[in-house]
Amino acid sequence: MAVLSVREKLAILSDAAKYDASCASSGSAKRHSLRSGGIGSTEGSGICHSYAPDGRCISLLKILLTNFCIYDCSYCINRSSSNVRRARFSVDEVVKLTMDFYRRNYIEGLFLSSGVIRSPDETMGEMVEVARRLRIEEKFGGYIHLKTIPEASAELIEKAGLYADRLSINVELPTDEGVKKLAPEKKPETIRLSMAKLRRKIEEKAEPTMQSRRRERFAPGGQTTQMIVGADKTSDDGILRASARLYGSYHLRRVYYSAFSPIPDSSSSLPLQKPPLMREHRLYQADWLMRFYGFSQPEILAGSNDGMLDLAIDPKLAWALHNRGRFPVDVNRAEREALLRVPGLGTKVIDRIIETRRYRRLRLEDIGRLCHSVAKVRPFIVAEGWSPGALTDKAGLRQAITRSCEQLSLF
Repeated sequence: MAVLSVREKLAILSDAAKYDASCASSGSAKRHSLRSGGIGSTEGSGICHSYAPDGRCISLLKILLTNFCIYDCSYCINRSSSNVRRARFSVDEVVKLTMDFYRRNYIEGLFLSSGVIRSPDETMGEMVEVARRLRIEEKFGGYIHLKTIPEASAELIEKAGLYADRLSINVELPTDEGVKKLAPEKKPETIRLSMAKLRRKIEEKAEPTMQSRRRERFAPGGQTTQMIVGADKTSDDGILRASARLYGSYHLRRVYYSAFSPIPDSSSSLPLQKPPLMREHRLYQADWLMRFYGFSQPEILAGSNDGMLDLAIDPKLAWALHNRGRFPVDVNRAEREALLRVPGLGTKVIDRIIETRRYRRLRLEDIGRLCHSVAKVRPFIVAEGWSPGALTDKAGLRQAITRSCEQLSLF
């Protein structure tokens, strides 16, 4: 086998890492090199771009330690039976790449995942060593996210939490049946046990110690997980139910959805799901409604006959069209909970509405200046000088809103 240069390895292993979705740095502790005496920070300007919930764009070096893998998961491009070009970084190479890229202001952190080579402990040990050397030897203060391996020892996971800002364990698929069928070498119960242990460790370290009265640093950004969607026949209803259970059981910061779309010349026998990226997008929107808008999982899909989200319109608009009796909502008088249900109104816009109406009554033009699409909002609200009348119950309302909000597709 020809010896690969670091540049060639980077091309292979950064491309292989694009299937790992959970890489936002929100929730980490703020550090700054000028105050810590090291190099790097988790704040300020920051070749993978990801967005934190507060809207910050963050830049991460997102790579795999290796795309060799002993497992043969049907949905994974890096599975052992896949005919892909393989590469493997050494610990030294990852540390040097991270520091070189940071010094050039290309990145503000590292997202490191890996295929499993030889054994989970050996692979996890190398990932932990990368993080340890960055923190201890290089004094790197930037963001580090490690994708941990469920089968790795508890000692290695604990060490990972000392150096990383965030840890994640992939739940793989929405159901145990899916995992057993498509990833038979992995055990759902092992994954759940590892996630539970990590949750307990994060909670334990969050409590102040008796001696210092200070919290110990351990994965301050919490844990996340990633779920492959479209590789099996699980409906959107089943996916959202699985996500709700994960949030409740493990206090996750985020469930990331990764659309399965097999490469045409790959050896995978799984069917192509169309359109995978739009389905992923709708699942993220539904997940957002459950986490920040007070929607329950059953009501989001209450109007669906097949347990699938409507790909043509966003889930909040779909819910509103199925619950027209709840509208229109008076923007000058309604409670925040009622405003959260209005299509087109986000949490920040609602906060501004509530603040502004303390001083004056809002007109439709005011709402139009605050939100992105007044066409979506107009049929569902009452404002000073505006009432939708029969528009809310109009038979062709869906089509009218869809035409008014048309834009170039991102997918």
